[in-house]
Amino acid sequence: MDYLPIFADLKQRPVLVVGGGEVAARKVSFLQRAGAEIRIVAQSLSTELEHLRQQGNIHWLGQAFSPEQLDDVFLVIAATNDPALNAAVFAAADKRRVLANVVDDQPSCSFIFPSIVERAPLMVAISSSGQAPVLARMLREKLEALLPASLGTMAELAGGFRQRVKQALPSVDQRRRFWERTFGGRFATLVANGQAAQAVQDMEQDLTAFAAGDERTQGEIALVGAGPGDVGLLTLRGLQVIQQADVVLYDHLVSEDVLELVRRDAERICVGKRAGAHSVIQEETNRLLVELAQQGKRVVRLKGGDPFIFGRGGEELQVAAAAGIPFQVVPGVTAAAGATAYAGIPLTHRDHAQSVTFITGHSRSDGEGLDWADLARARQTLAIYMGTMTAAEISQRLIAHGRAAETPVAVISRGTRPDQLVQIGTLQQLEQLAQQAPLPALLVIGEVVALHHQIAWFGQQSQAAGQVRPAVVNLA
Repeated sequence: MDYLPIFADLKQRPVLVVGGGEVAARKVSFLQRAGAEIRIVAQSLSTELEHLRQQGNIHWLGQAFSPEQLDDVFLVIAATNDPALNAAVFAAADKRRVLANVVDDQPSCSFIFPSIVERAPLMVAISSSGQAPVLARMLREKLEALLPASLGTMAELAGGFRQRVKQALPSVDQRRRFWERTFGGRFATLVANGQAAQAVQDMEQDLTAFAAGDERTQGEIALVGAGPGDVGLLTLRGLQVIQQADVVLYDHLVSEDVLELVRRDAERICVGKRAGAHSVIQEETNRLLVELAQQGKRVVRLKGGDPFIFGRGGEELQVAAAAGIPFQVVPGVTAAAGATAYAGIPLTHRDHAQSVTFITGHSRSDGEGLDWADLARARQTLAIYMGTMTAAEISQRLIAHGRAAETPVAVISRGTRPDQLVQIGTLQQLEQLAQQAPLPALLVIGEVVALHHQIAWFGQQSQAAGQVRPAVVNLA
C-alpha cells in the first residue's frame, strides 16, 4: 500500500495554497467544501479567487512564498506553473512535517487527492496511488452511476437513529441485521422517492417490530420501464432498481442486454405476451406480483418501453394498491420516442407536424372506436403500437377520412437494436410493409417520415434493393 487512505477533518484548520490560477481555484473550491481556513500566496488572483477574497472566504497573504508561512498550517498545496517554486514549497513542507501536494507532480507529494464520489455524509474515495489518475476518474464515473443520490440522506437519517437502535437492540448481530434490512428495504425506497418523513416513520415501526422479535421483511413492487431495446436507453434509476431486486417479472419486449444487468442471484420469471400466443395471462401476472411481494421480496415488474404507455402498468399497480403493497414507478423511454429517434424521424417538426398522437392497434373489444376523422388530419404524426395486424384497416380508415394516400409512413422493426429495420413507403402501402415487418414493430404515419432520408443516423443506412435484411426498405 503506497498511501494510507484517511479522511481528514479540515474544519477551521488553516491550509495554505500557493498559486492563484484556475488550478488553484479548483483546489480552493474543494477545500471550501471541507470547511478549511484557506490562505493564499500568489503573484495575482484569478477572477474567481479575487471574488472569494472580497467576500472574506480566503485570506491573501501576499505575492511571495516564504517557509515561515507553513509554520502553523495543517497542509499545503502548490499549484503554480513554476517548477522551482513548487519544489521549494515541497522541501519547506517536508522539513516541517507538513503534508504537501504539488499538483501534477506525484513524486513531490506527501499526500494526494483521490477521485471522490460524494453522497455527503457518505463519501467514496478512489486512488491509483498517482499511477493512473484517468483510470481512477473512469472508475469514479462508473460508481457515480451506480450509487443513488439518496445515499447521503439515508446516512443522515440513520445517524439520527443510531443511539435508539443501540438501546432497543443490545445484540451487535441483531443491529447488523436491522441495518441491512433497513438499507435494502422499504426505507431506502422511500428516501429515494423523496419521502424522508415517511421513511423515518417506517424505520421507527421496523425498529419496534425488530425489538419484539419480528424480523419479517416487507415486500414491495417496482414497475420499471426497460426502454425500447438498446441497453443504453435504460435509465440510471432503472439500473439501480433492477440490481436490487429479489425477483424480476419481465416481458418479451425486454432485450437480453437489459436482462443481463439484473442481479445475478435474482429470480427471473418471463410473463411476456405476444399477439395470438399469450404465455401468461394478465391475471396470473397480477397474482404473482402480489404473492411474491407478500413473501417479503423486492419485486421488479420489468416492461419494455415505458410501463404506463400501452403497457398495462396502471392495471398492475391498481392490484398492488388494493393488496396494500408499497410500490414505485421508474419511467422508461417509450418505443415511439426511442425507435423514431434511432430511425431519424422526429415526432414533431415545426414545418411538418405540430402534434403527435400515440395509439394502439389493439383496443378493448367493448371499448369505443377511434376518432378516425381526427386522426386523419394532416400535419400531425401518428405513432401506432401493436398495429401490424390491423395495418390494412388503419390505412383504409385514414384514407377514407381524408388522409392523403401518399402520406409518408414508416414501419420500424426492433427499434434501437442492432438489427433495427426501417421500411419506408406511403399510407396506401402500409399493409404491405406491415406484412413483412419483423416484430416488435412500430407504425409511424405523417409528413415527418420523409425526414428519415436526411437525418437517419443509426446502424446501416440505405442498401440496394434485394439484399438480405436491409436496414432500410423504401417502397415510396
